[in-house]
Amino acid sequence: MTDLLELHSQAMAEFDRRVRAIRVTQWGDPTPCSDWDVHDLLNHLTGEQLWTPFLLAGGTVEEAGDRYEGDMLGEEPVATWEVASREARSAWLQPGALERTVHLSFGDAPGELYLWQMTFDLGVHAWDLARAIGADEKLDPGLVESLVDWLGGQSPGAQALFDPPVPVGEDADAQVRLLALTGRRV
Repeated sequence: MTDLLELHSQAMAEFDRRVRAIRVTQWGDPTPCSDWDVHDLLNHLTGEQLWTPFLLAGGTVEEAGDRYEGDMLGEEPVATWEVASREARSAWLQPGALERTVHLSFGDAPGELYLWQMTFDLGVHAWDLARAIGADEKLDPGLVESLVDWLGGQSPGAQALFDPPVPVGEDADAQVRLLALTGRRV
């Protein structure tokens, strides 16, 4: 489990590095996520981090109501991200977090599965944010390999959360394969 916690830390750092590179003029710029601009993408990831302590403490989607909907970023988007990501990371580091049952929108799941999903989302969206703001798009190779392996081991329905996969050459590196599995063209 420590390895998964380390992967999560890497994915969080990858996304965080891009958040800190956003220039004030880029908030409305498009991202590879067709429905989101830079602000929306950061809002999505910040919202996910805000959910984490609540869900790991046993909260349910129904109990949350609309608490985590809408614009979560406020007037200080980067500061809001910093607080939300720090609180989420602290929740993951609590003893037994990975063994807890988490009440997700699709049903109950082990904390470990939830952490994989969060790690995957951070990693892929780090690339999306980098592409949107013109930052370094190269992700940590070990993280990328782990995410490709994890996604490949999931049921085919797991990829339904993303755009359909796009074809890549047999010689494509792991990052290109990861992005292609989620419908992204490099």
